[in-house]
Amino acid sequence: MVSCARRIAIVARSVRLVPTLPAATLLVAALVLTGCGGGVHGTPGGSGVRDPYFPKAGNGGYDVTHYGLRLAYDPDAHHLTGTATLTARAAKDLSAFNLDLLGMEVEKVTVGGESARWNRAGQELTVRPHGDIDRDETFRVTVRYSGAPETVTDPDGSQEGWLRTTDGVLALGEPTGSMAWFPGNHHPSDKAAYDLTVTVPQGLRAVSNGELRSERTARGRTTFVWHSGEPMASYLATLAIGRFDISRSRAGDGPPVYTAVDPAEAAASRPVLGRIPEVLRWAERRFGPYPFSTAGAIVDRAPDVGYALETQSRPVFPGAPGITLLVHEFAHQWYGDSVTPKSWRDMWLNEGFATYAEWLWEEDHGGDSAQETFDALYSGEYFDTEAAGQEIWEFPPADPPSAARISDPPVYWRGAMALQKVRQAVGDDRFFSMLRGWAAEYRYGNADTADFTAYVEQQAPGEDFEGIWEDWLYGEGKPEGA
Repeated sequence: MVSCARRIAIVARSVRLVPTLPAATLLVAALVLTGCGGGVHGTPGGSGVRDPYFPKAGNGGYDVTHYGLRLAYDPDAHHLTGTATLTARAAKDLSAFNLDLLGMEVEKVTVGGESARWNRAGQELTVRPHGDIDRDETFRVTVRYSGAPETVTDPDGSQEGWLRTTDGVLALGEPTGSMAWFPGNHHPSDKAAYDLTVTVPQGLRAVSNGELRSERTARGRTTFVWHSGEPMASYLATLAIGRFDISRSRAGDGPPVYTAVDPAEAAASRPVLGRIPEVLRWAERRFGPYPFSTAGAIVDRAPDVGYALETQSRPVFPGAPGITLLVHEFAHQWYGDSVTPKSWRDMWLNEGFATYAEWLWEEDHGGDSAQETFDALYSGEYFDTEAAGQEIWEFPPADPPSAARISDPPVYWRGAMALQKVRQAVGDDRFFSMLRGWAAEYRYGNADTADFTAYVEQQAPGEDFEGIWEDWLYGEGKPEGA
């Protein structure tokens, strides 16, 4: 296929070389040039959405509404084959668009069932469809790919992406690791529904987000089909492959609970996981209706991971969790998963809220009140060492200094302290109404710090919050007069 630009160059060079061309030839040249310029009305989508910390994450020009992923993985060969079908809506006229995909070998790309041209540059897979895509048009792109998925090292040194375990794999995505195992628009601002079909060797299980729709075994392979109907950011998608003990339950009117636990962690996990219905009932009283159709947890044997993650509807733990960690990750189902940050600068809206949920759990279950926890942090008595106590004042939680620090202590602890300052200002009744209202106002959507501060001010129009925002969200150092 000869590109439009190439045809223009060929015709223009011919005209220059032969100045006495017949009129008919000049007419043909004019038609070629007109056809090229008039037939291409789209522009390329952006290779990134200009996130302040991960500028290449995500892509401009379209919004994904659904991911259909068909995967097969062989742990012994460490080989993944995949077909990803994305349904999206164009936000503008598109002559090309980008997907994020790290590593892997792309074998074929189609748009609307027709073969499309594509090229790779780092994590960018640029797709050029056969014809332009009109603004507001819904289109479908399918990518067939295979290879050995990569483990991604984050700016803070932690690992994500495709993490191999003793009997399989654990796929984690915060902030950008999901692009290691499927192509997509990998930024939290673009949320979509998911259907995931995974085939693994018989004897292993594949556990993901949402509802298990089917499980079937044939010719030594087992295929699992998972469905997530509520919008989900790609960093919250997970896949755990290995040997797991499965538990299914339901408590009262709550959602069905599906837990998958590595047999080596089963005994230690059982007492805490058994309290999931209790935690959900408590959280619904504090934060409002649970936002998803199913709940549960994945407990894998992954000591090298070093962190838990709030993967949507089914948080992941690298070993048996304690009750406080379970509460933290379940609070994220409201704050982080249902209400998702617009950019990674707004990480405190995830972690500050989930940390504050820990304080509320303690307050409601005979431990320190949230105010007592706040006071201990402010005085420096909360942590065992003075150095740990000073870390929470190193930068303002709403403006981390770099990508390497979006998960540092100020984001968690000082973010939670900002919420306690709001509680002090408005009183308990209005504050807890705000917590539930915030989760309802942006349910299944995205929000940033400006949205939060505006929401609080609207809910308490007679209060002056400027000092709280300046001192606790954006101010440098330890605020005075807490």
